[in-house]
Amino acid sequence: MLTILSLIVIFHFLVLLGIIPFEIVWGGRLTDSAQMIQFEIVSITLNLVMLVTVAIRSEHLNVNINKKIITVALWIMVGLFLLNTIGNLLSSNALEKILFTPLTILLAILSWRLAIRQA
Repeated sequence: MLTILSLIVIFHFLVLLGIIPFEIVWGGRLTDSAQMIQFEIVSITLNLVMLVTVAIRSEHLNVNINKKIITVALWIMVGLFLLNTIGNLLSSNALEKILFTPLTILLAILSWRLAIRQA
């Protein structure tokens, strides 16, 4: 999960830099570069928070934080990944639908497994 989230952050940086066209993200509904920058900054920030959350739960990052907070964050991640899966299924971009739908389902399952794991 750490690898997948890291690759997602890199992917969104590439979108932000214009290396990957923004038409293949956010359901193909972004209208201009200014909107893309706003959405990509939110996405990168959110994915970094999720990356830190997983790193804490998996004990790759030793941070003194209440384990209940991490568990709640993981359950929120489950919900976000499930919502993202629905968004991917409704995407007007075929690549997003084919590539990212299975990825977000996998991330939802992995987040769920971490959420139910006894820390």
